[in-house]
This record gives sequence, C-alpha cells and structure tokens, in this order.
Amino acid sequence: MSTIPDIGEEQRQREEELTERVIRSFDSCADPRLRRVLAGLVRHLHAFIRDVRLTEEEWNRAIAFLREAGDITDDHRQEFILLSDVLGASMQTVAVNNEAYADATEATVFGPFFVEGSPEIAIGGDMSFGATGEPCWVEGTVTDTDGNPVPGALIEVWEADEDGLYDVQYDDERTAARAHLFSDDAGRYAFWGITPTPYPIPYDGPVGRMLDAVGRSPYRASHLHFLVDRAGYRRLVTHIFVAGDELLDSDSVFGVKESLVKEFEPQPAGTPTPDGRDVSGAWSRVRFDIVLAPEAALRR
Repeated sequence: MSTIPDIGEEQRQREEELTERVIRSFDSCADPRLRRVLAGLVRHLHAFIRDVRLTEEEWNRAIAFLREAGDITDDHRQEFILLSDVLGASMQTVAVNNEAYADATEATVFGPFFVEGSPEIAIGGDMSFGATGEPCWVEGTVTDTDGNPVPGALIEVWEADEDGLYDVQYDDERTAARAHLFSDDAGRYAFWGITPTPYPIPYDGPVGRMLDAVGRSPYRASHLHFLVDRAGYRRLVTHIFVAGDELLDSDSVFGVKESLVKEFEPQPAGTPTPDGRDVSGAWSRVRFDIVLAPEAALRR
C-alpha cells in the first residue's frame, strides 16, 4: 500500500515518470541480476524520497554523512558496515541468505572485526593469547541436520576482551582473543576463551552521532563469534550470547536470536577444570552444539 501523500495528479505523474525513466536506463545491461538489483534499488530509493518528501537540505546532510563515513573508514574500521548493522540491513541480509533448514544453527551478523589468518590452536587450546577477562571453557559438537558428526570443520572464534576491545583496536600489532581450530573425528571441539562482556560499537563517528540523535545505545549484548566452514555444508556465521544479559533486548545491531542465547555457567575459584588446567580465580563454561545445513540449502 502506497504511503505517498496526496500531492496532486500532475505532480504524482511527474515523480513516477522520473522513476520509470531511471529504471529504463538499465535496459541495456547485459547482466540480468545487476539489472534487477539496480532497478529495485532505484524503485525503493525513489519511493523513500517521495514518502518522506525529502528536503534538499536533508539530502545534502545525508551526502555529508556518507562522505564522513567514508573518511573515517580504514583498514581497521568499516563505518559502512556499522551503518548497515545499526539499521538492521546486515541482519536482514543474513536472514534472506540463511533460510531456515531443519534444526540448523541460526546465523547472525558477521561484524567488522573478523581477521583472516588467525592462529591455529589444538582442541582444548587457549584462544585468548593474553587478552584480559575471566577464563571460559567452551565446548560442543559439530553435526549435520541428521545428527551425524562433521569432522574436520573449520571453527574460527573471536571476541572482545573484558574492556570491550578487539585486538585490531589495540595500539600494538598483537593478536589476541581470536583463533581457529578443527572438529575431531567425532565432531567435537573445545577451547579456552573469555567470558563475554558487553561493549559499544565504535560511536565516535557519524553512526554514533546518529544513534545518539535517536536515543539509541551503541552497546552490543555480550557475545562470542563463530565462523564454521566445511565442504558440503552451508557456511555458518553466528554468535552465542550470555543468558541474563540485560542488553539482549536492545542489542545495537539486532543480532540476538533466542536459540543463540546460552548459559555461561559460573564456576567458583578452585573448581576443577575439564582438562585439568590450573585456573586461579573464578571461570565459566558453556556448551554450544553446532548444526550445519547442507550446501544444497544455499539460497538460489
């Protein structure tokens, strides 16, 4: 149902004719997918402009906003991903490209802090590499939707330290709180990480000012990132979240899904660890069983 206000028939025809003229300009595009994407973009963009009756001043402010987002983006910070995240566009894209399949683990946003080439650890290894935070034992299995183990699955994990910083935000070049490992022949995996804590997305730029202007918090609910990949299966990008976190209902990038909220069970100081590691102080443990959809479940 159109939300275009009553602007008079002559004005309406003038605006609609412009939209159709722009869409027709793509008729000679040899790539049908590109033609469809651009035509859809123009149709929805023009509908938005007409719906809100965008002023020229607002248009200029939007251009300045985008320019500033580009200026602040560098090899370690992607302001356009932040913008996509806080507008829910990232999660909507995830939803479209990860259709529900049996009991496969749900996907969520990738985020801007993944780094290729993380160090490999053995099962039971420590991915914190000195990052500050309470130790956390993470374990589970990787299976297919029929319950069969998936051996040799690549499991990339990364998270922020207890101060809410990822290693790419440190002043030095060290790697911390990120690693990869592989599931064993029974599909099992385990590693030591850090009990997740809340942190804000970078909010000293245009996206942060936009959130402040509309009264939204930049904070993300506590979470631990996973990327799981194995030939023959749909690649999974997801997080797990901490049950009881008060930010679960207001995650700034809309990434929380109920199925991904897990109990991080607190363990008092002196509690024996699963692998016999000597931990001074309290620690936590969590189980996350991962179910991969077949590659055939990819959206066509």
